Amino acid sequence: MSKLKYGFEPIYNQESKILILGSFPSIKSRENNFYYGNKQNKFWRMLEYIFNEKIENEINDKTQFLLKHNIALWDIVKKSYIKTSSDSELVNLSKKDINNISLLLPPNTKIEKILCNGTKSFQLVKKFIKTSLPIICLPSTSPANFKFDLQKWKNELK
Repeated sequence: MSKLKYGFEPIYNQESKILILGSFPSIKSRENNFYYGNKQNKFWRMLEYIFNEKIENEINDKTQFLLKHNIALWDIVKKSYIKTSSDSELVNLSKKDINNISLLLPPNTKIEKILCNGTKSFQLVKKFIKTSLPIICLPSTSPANFKFDLQKWKNELK
């Protein structure tokens, strides 16, 4: 059996208006100790394009970019015995394996909607999170997703 792995802490502040939820950090992200650490992942390049702004590769720069644009970022899964980077390994999860997303919702923030980065995140949010906020499933920014749709992300972020 593989070793239990944990996700990252959330990035947010009281002014956050949009919560982007991934599923769980990839191997590369865990190696780099930050969200979307695989250079092939489209996440950071997508944000640069949508906001027409360069994002430096340092963790602090990425964090400040998100906060500047009122974006909160977290993963739905808190811990897992995942061996690879595949969401298909995220099975048999219970409430104890899921992050307490309510910590990032009003009245703690100004979150107006939840954007799920991919189907797995969306499925888990629908299963475990109770909220009246809109929950929107967007195409995964993963390099494994060949059906990425930048326009859908742009429509939700702008």
